[in-house]
Amino acid sequence: MIIIKKNNYFCVVIKILKKSMNAIKRMSLGANLLMLTILASCSRESDYVGLSLIPPGTITDKVDLDVRAGIVNKGTSAESYNIYMYLGDPSEERLLLNESVTLNPGENYQSKYILETEGMVGKNEVSLKIVTADGKEISKASEFEVVKSDIRSTRLIDGAWAGLYHWSEEEGKLWNKDIKELKEDQWRDVVRSMHEIGMDVIVVQEAFRNNDYVGQHQTTVENYKGRAFYPSELYPGRMPIASKDPIEAVLSEADALGMSVMMGVGMFAWFDFTEQSLKWHKNVAEELWNRYGHHNSFYGFYVSEECAGNLYNSEQTDEMKAKRKKEIADFFREFKKFTHTMAPDKPVMLATNSMGVMDGADAYPSLLENLDILCPFGFARMPEGDLTGKEAADLLQSFCDAAGSHLWFDLEAFLFNPDMSLYPRPIDEIIGDLNLLDNFEKVLCYQFPGVFSDPSWSFCLGEERTKQLFKDYKAYMDKVKSNRN
Repeated sequence: MIIIKKNNYFCVVIKILKKSMNAIKRMSLGANLLMLTILASCSRESDYVGLSLIPPGTITDKVDLDVRAGIVNKGTSAESYNIYMYLGDPSEERLLLNESVTLNPGENYQSKYILETEGMVGKNEVSLKIVTADGKEISKASEFEVVKSDIRSTRLIDGAWAGLYHWSEEEGKLWNKDIKELKEDQWRDVVRSMHEIGMDVIVVQEAFRNNDYVGQHQTTVENYKGRAFYPSELYPGRMPIASKDPIEAVLSEADALGMSVMMGVGMFAWFDFTEQSLKWHKNVAEELWNRYGHHNSFYGFYVSEECAGNLYNSEQTDEMKAKRKKEIADFFREFKKFTHTMAPDKPVMLATNSMGVMDGADAYPSLLENLDILCPFGFARMPEGDLTGKEAADLLQSFCDAAGSHLWFDLEAFLFNPDMSLYPRPIDEIIGDLNLLDNFEKVLCYQFPGVFSDPSWSFCLGEERTKQLFKDYKAYMDKVKSNRN
């Protein structure tokens, strides 16, 4: 006798017939068909349902909240879904959105609602309810906080990059020898310290290391020689670090603290958005999602390759400039389409520099059409003859507003020594940027480990000034938060 218990499409077999294969062979045709139907029902995966807020965490009342629900039909037949979004607990008076969609097997759907936050100061929650045609319900909820402000920015650093081992031995000279020795528990310490000073969005810089550059390599999906920061089954190379899986440590600790983690998919090759890079990114993104997608803190996909603000980097001919601009637009159109097959609500982010933006003005519309978050850097070191940092920020904001995408700020919390190694930037310069560049809805910094060090750690990443920056920034953060009350 077989007893089947269904729960969200999963089946638990309580008792299995002894010698089941022989028993099935002896069954009548009708019984066989019944058994096959039961087994098919047991093997169905749960549909994917996700809820994402852009931006997450704390925002000002000058920023509208982009609320996204995602559904993937993982069954073998068409399914209808009723989608309900609420501000707070589910009730008719709190309903934000109600729509219905029917998805064929494997199809996905993104539902989107723009929530104006003016007048919503305090802690809030968005809840999602999905009801299938046969009455099954799936619920999700996500909290956010709104603070009153006269500008879009919170005037605080809301998150930071966490490079697991700096890509340049020259730039990371002062901390690479220490960071590569971190074990999983120490990476958890890093995450807890980021949370302590309000840096609740973590950008894992890259899942693989490969320092080739676009146009200067023969790398393909098949001959890729990069090395992974996690136990990848795609490629055998591993980074020479003490932690076997620092990504798992970061995500699991972020889960416990309610933080958000942008998963760095690269590195295929710097500035490379060719067809081979796209294929590679799809493969790696799928493995990362299958391995880590169950974590609540897995917030989205970060494409690590970066790009110049002109969107063609150092190309000299008009033909190559146009080619690079087309490649980056094609890449994000196809990559976003692919990530939607796994998690339609999860955003995709790219970091560019802020230089030469006017030269890329013709290409930004097609790029931003399929890029959820643009997070540029370098505003404090604009070259002579270019726009000022504030002018570049305002121009990029206009591009993002027109495309309906999001502009975040990658604040450089470092300066260069004469030997090009990085050291902590003085706190007054960081505060200056936070107040000057006021249009960004979210501010992240590059980077936390090696530039900030919590004095309570049993280890230190970088020189002593990293501890002072941690203390100086915490004092500044506490003052800003105190002034809000």
